[in-house]
Amino acid sequence: MSQTSIGIVYKHRHEPARIEAEKLQVWLESRGVKVYSEEMGPKGRMNELSEDFTINHDLLKCLIVLGGDGTMLGAARKVGRHGVPILGVNLGGLGFLTSIPLKRLYPCIEMMLNDGLETEHRLMLETKVLRDGVEVCRFPTLNDVVINKGALARIIDLDVYINDEFLTTFRADGLIISTPTGSTGYNLSAGGPILYPTLSNLILTPICPFTLTNRPLILPETVIVSITMVKESEEKVSLTFDGQVGFELLHEDRIVISKSESRIKLFKSPDQTYFEILRTKMMWGGTTYKAD
Repeated sequence: MSQTSIGIVYKHRHEPARIEAEKLQVWLESRGVKVYSEEMGPKGRMNELSEDFTINHDLLKCLIVLGGDGTMLGAARKVGRHGVPILGVNLGGLGFLTSIPLKRLYPCIEMMLNDGLETEHRLMLETKVLRDGVEVCRFPTLNDVVINKGALARIIDLDVYINDEFLTTFRADGLIISTPTGSTGYNLSAGGPILYPTLSNLILTPICPFTLTNRPLILPETVIVSITMVKESEEKVSLTFDGQVGFELLHEDRIVISKSESRIKLFKSPDQTYFEILRTKMMWGGTTYKAD
């Protein structure tokens, strides 16, 4: 029987996360598990599209992420998209992706090692940018793809096509293309809907649209969304992936977004449902209503 191998990724420059990673490595190795541990790199800067881990995904039974949702997003793009199931452990406030509290870490890992934890699959997006017909950027995302203007720039005009059929020209501060997993992020702040995270949909949400009838739109996962900036902007317009990695857009760049062939596999919390996490995170009232 081959030795079980587990990866640990922990939050960048976060001493509590490093300490917990070291403790966890010792605990796993005492149980005969091969451990690969690595600090998460810093958030990608503009035009820096490489956040490679040295951990080889082919070696892993699973990946444990110690940190918050930001750490999880980076790990999902670089390791999880290869089919490695991820256990997200939250070291701070409640997270939607890192749903396991630190106090439940070791019991959950015991369950995981004994194949007692359920997993669920999440949709990912694949985005490519075409400049004069040539692909200049391609990137996977778990949460969202955002087109955003500079703070002082005028409204930008974005022609949007769905499966090559013209939808509309959004005149807005930007546009969010979100997965159900990312629906509780920037999409929610911009007035978009919350979708159950295992659904297979895309959400188009304009940011501060000039026309109030421009509303968020939910689309099936089978569509291909194509977006072009109609007019040249006086200031920089950026394309950001999961709020972490950025790419500067030029006038007439064509952005093509579709579902990724990869899906993220996340371990589910055995103690907390998604609705419990949602209720707590959103600070919804705790009053229980019982039907007659």
